[in-house]
Order: sequence, then C-alpha cells, then structure tokens
Amino acid sequence: QAQLVESGGGLVQAGGSLRLSCAASGRTFSNFAVGWFRQAPGKEREFVSSITGNSITNYADSVKGRFTISRDNAKNTVYLQMNSLKPEDTGVYYCAARRSAWATMQIQGYDFWGQGTQVTVSS
Repeated sequence: QAQLVESGGGLVQAGGSLRLSCAASGRTFSNFAVGWFRQAPGKEREFVSSITGNSITNYADSVKGRFTISRDNAKNTVYLQMNSLKPEDTGVYYCAARRSAWATMQIQGYDFWGQGTQVTVSS
C-alpha cells in the first residue's frame, strides 16, 4: 500500500506561482505513473497533469505552458510547478499514483490518492 501526501497549496494572487509536492511512502513508486487532478467547488474532479515512470509528461490544455510536472525518484516525490496562476485554477489539488509506468487521464485509472491540498488564486 502506498500513502501519498500533498503539500504546498495556499493563497496566491493571480499571476503568482506555487509548487505542489506529492510525497509517497509505503513503497518505492519510481515505476508508478503519477497524476495531478483538481476539483473546484461544485465541479467534478478533472485531470491536470501526469508523468510516467520514465518521466513522459502530459498536461490538460488549460494548464499547458503554465504548469510543469516533474519527479525526483530518490525522494519519492512528484512536483507540480504552477506559474501564471489564474482564479480558475482555484480548487483542491490531488495527486494519485497507479500501479503502472504508463499514465492515464482517467480518474478511475489510479490506485492511490492523497488527501488533497487547497489552492486559492485571488483576482
């Protein structure tokens, strides 16, 4: 069983930056794909970004060019660098891992989830 813990959320003004971290414990997940998802109030959870076991990345169109996902397998941690934040980026951000090196945009494809971290972008 893997446990995922997100951190790095907070309140930031539009145009600002945050870096989210997703730390895994319980097992080494260097071969696991990891995804970031977010959920705004009253909306469904949506895909933000993913990274495969060999660091191939994918982004939702809404964040492409502004967000960067990366992983440090030595630290069992995946990061999401978020720049040029917009109010519509507000939500709870979740990281998730799946027992496969290949990522997916589908929520159902992930086996382990963190508890989420709140990101609020003020206008």
